[in-house]
Amino acid sequence: MDATVIVCTYNRAASLADTLAALAALELAPGFEWELVVVDNNSRDATRQTVEDFAAAHPALALRYVFEARQGLSHARNRGIAEARGAILAFTDDDVLPAPDWLALLVRGMEEHGCAAAGGYIAPLWLAPPPAWLTERFYGFLALKTDEDGPKPVSEPEHMPFGASLVFRREVFERLGGFDPNLGRKGAVLAGGEEIDVLMRVVHDGGRVVYFPQARVRHKVEAFRLNKRYFRRWRYQCSRNEAAALPATGRRIAGVPAYLLPQLARAVGKAAWMRLTSPADEAFRQEMIVWHFLGLMRGAAARSA
Repeated sequence: MDATVIVCTYNRAASLADTLAALAALELAPGFEWELVVVDNNSRDATRQTVEDFAAAHPALALRYVFEARQGLSHARNRGIAEARGAILAFTDDDVLPAPDWLALLVRGMEEHGCAAAGGYIAPLWLAPPPAWLTERFYGFLALKTDEDGPKPVSEPEHMPFGASLVFRREVFERLGGFDPNLGRKGAVLAGGEEIDVLMRVVHDGGRVVYFPQARVRHKVEAFRLNKRYFRRWRYQCSRNEAAALPATGRRIAGVPAYLLPQLARAVGKAAWMRLTSPADEAFRQEMIVWHFLGLMRGAAARSA
């Protein structure tokens, strides 16, 4: 089989139905064989019924429902990888609407550029008007990627694609392993890093990662994500996970690496100053750095307890 599209889902049956409809409308070359695998990660809503009803209404679509009881997006993605039969494994999310040519452009781009992994353009689909402070500097926190430049190879963490539009050759996982279950979202707990972890393993293994802005999806942004409390929680919880990568050596205070304390103090002082002197988006971006350090410190203390 040429490709498998994997959609991991958790308690988003209504939104998932929109994603399935968009995927059923993909335009692919005659003879291109692909399948769609939906991994239900412990949903308590009508997810299974939604998938089964959609499959019954679209008998020509090779759609399979899989249940993964281990909570966590990485567990769900790894289950999807294990179930997949495609040579190319494509990932998108249950709140994403791929364009009809999304998969075709990514697959063709991988062939032309000889890359091991790739990703595409992720546009916002605002479900409520965004506040004035939410400028493009915060798009990464919402898994949005609106860089028009490309195709281009990427090799640094800050430039990597996001999971809403992400494809790999199957052999990447066979050679380098899957997504780290210690990273990524788990139920309602916001976290990340699992995608960058795999992509950086690809880079360190000598593989190419390429960004294709022509391959487009739209990512729903719900109203509850358009406030500063959500951004603070996201940054704190992600950084708490990132504490696992901190050096195990060096002086610690209550389990926290001592060098983090002056960095936090400087970040707090700069955030306070910028709140008085800088535009709202710049000031809040600096505040996010404070929450980054708080998350690192909490994670470090928890691991040393």
